[in-house]
Amino acid sequence: MNSRLTLRLDKETRERIARIARRRQISVSQMIREAIKGWVVCQDSHSCYEKAADLIGIVHGGDSKRSTATVSLRNRLKHRRSRA
Repeated sequence: MNSRLTLRLDKETRERIARIARRRQISVSQMIREAIKGWVVCQDSHSCYEKAADLIGIVHGGDSKRSTATVSLRNRLKHRRSRA
């Protein structure tokens, strides 16, 4: 059985919630219920790190210089823009 809860929101937040609810074609109440449920699940469960801890470090390989190559590309693009 559902129970009633009174909640006070500032005008801007209320309008933003209403706008999102309209876009999703659900009621404001449903929108708030979903948001609270998601928040409770997040608060009640372990951190994102703890959830993914068993996956961290299991992938090996790939280009170890990938981030260096990205910086190099960014610098080349910057140099091109400055010449133009």
